[in-house]
Amino acid sequence: MTSSALVRVGAVTWDPPHWRGRFYPEGLPDDWLLSYYNTQFQAVYLPAGVWQAASEADWAQWLDDTQDGFSFVLEPGGTEAVPPVFPRVLLATPEWVAAHVWWLDEAPDMRALAQRIAQHAATGEPLFVFSLSGNLAQLQRVNDLRQVMGY
Repeated sequence: MTSSALVRVGAVTWDPPHWRGRFYPEGLPDDWLLSYYNTQFQAVYLPAGVWQAASEADWAQWLDDTQDGFSFVLEPGGTEAVPPVFPRVLLATPEWVAAHVWWLDEAPDMRALAQRIAQHAATGEPLFVFSLSGNLAQLQRVNDLRQVMGY
């Protein structure tokens, strides 16, 4: 895994309503939101209801709208839910989340996050840092930390 992929920052969904006019430019068409989101973030966490409702055409568009290093992390659904099979789509089982996800809203301590990033750097395993609330200021702090640390 390349160092640029070690820390992937994002939010739960790419379209929180409070991002309009703050993160997204005024007048940006809805179908451009994901592409724009991917200019600042490397991953998105999708609730089960969102990804399960997506059609094959939606998935094809989402994958086309994002860069190769971008990841879709999926909340597990019911036992009948089958996630799409693409290398950039990951199912967030509880065990996987414990090993690979930092929930920014629950633990906003940047020093502790830097330590967790260093642990992941030692193993080469990616760390996904997600904001449940879509807190743009916190997400920017994480992106800044990621860059300062060289990831």
